[in-house]
Amino acid sequence: MPSYEKELHIALLAIQRATLLTQPIFHNSAKGTLSKSDSSPVTVGDFGAQALISSAIRHNFPQDAIVGEEEASLLRQNPSLSHRILDLVKDARLQDAEAESSLGGEIQDMEAMLQTIDAGNSAGGNQGRVWALDPIDGTKGFLRGGQYAVCLALIEDGDVKVGVLGCPNLPVDDAAPLSADIGDGQGEGRGVLLSAVNGHGATSRALGKGALLPEKRIHMKDVVEISEATFCESVEPGHSSHGDQAAIAKELGITRESVRMDSQAKYGSIARGSGDLYLRLPLRKHYKEKIWDHAAGDLIVREAGGEVTDAEGRRLDFGRGRTLEGNQGVVAAPTAVHARVLEAVKKVLSQK
Repeated sequence: MPSYEKELHIALLAIQRATLLTQPIFHNSAKGTLSKSDSSPVTVGDFGAQALISSAIRHNFPQDAIVGEEEASLLRQNPSLSHRILDLVKDARLQDAEAESSLGGEIQDMEAMLQTIDAGNSAGGNQGRVWALDPIDGTKGFLRGGQYAVCLALIEDGDVKVGVLGCPNLPVDDAAPLSADIGDGQGEGRGVLLSAVNGHGATSRALGKGALLPEKRIHMKDVVEISEATFCESVEPGHSSHGDQAAIAKELGITRESVRMDSQAKYGSIARGSGDLYLRLPLRKHYKEKIWDHAAGDLIVREAGGEVTDAEGRRLDFGRGRTLEGNQGVVAAPTAVHARVLEAVKKVLSQK
């Protein structure tokens, strides 16, 4: 089974470098926020991180396609904001010359940056190599001062092969239990880089500023008594049905309050055993999830000993384009209890 050693190494360094750009913006009250055509927010951090990560992919794997969340049309209409982003991109450098060089060095000028952002316009699909990129997953959490993730996954012929999540505001300690204040991104000892390669397990390491720091294996926690499990769910009620999740928890006998956080940090949290279950339940029948919102987290959970399906029990299909066209909702849990959780999900949703 291929190890994808170079792909993983470049993805880890690219995500780590991107967090050097996003974290100072996170702590700055002026985040350069715009509204996209779907009314969702986008910040200078989203654009800058996408430029940095896409540049690293194009330098190392020039034949690969990229499905990125952002595109540069708003920036072409806003030169002052574009110049601010270019300055941020040029300043974001790894403090290790070899690591920085492996990513191709800095983006030279404005047009190169805009073209690099627009390189994420692939339609995706089930043939060839496609990188799914979410430069800041959980932008509302980023704006709120909560959790967010910088996410990258390599999809080959429709299957996720490499997944990396940079979670600057999660505790470095994999054993740190989830608590109600986990959504608060402030505090010491935070910043973790989670990754997986298909068939080779999942790992975590502290986020650094130069070369990669040592890694360790992660595994989902054994859930002996499902009534004692901890749910993770989205903060935003527009992303997942909190009411349905409460009903599912009741069906499973779970009395602990669910832990709400933004972004694929939820996948990362259950993969390393600090949480147990993650549900994302559809609010609108025809809503289609975006592949960049799930590809990396899906692989990391599965390689850590979990199972991820939609609300009907189907594997998430990342080979249908830019969206999870064939899926509705997400159910992620340790393999031993996934069927029981899925049964409860189906029962509750069938009663609607």
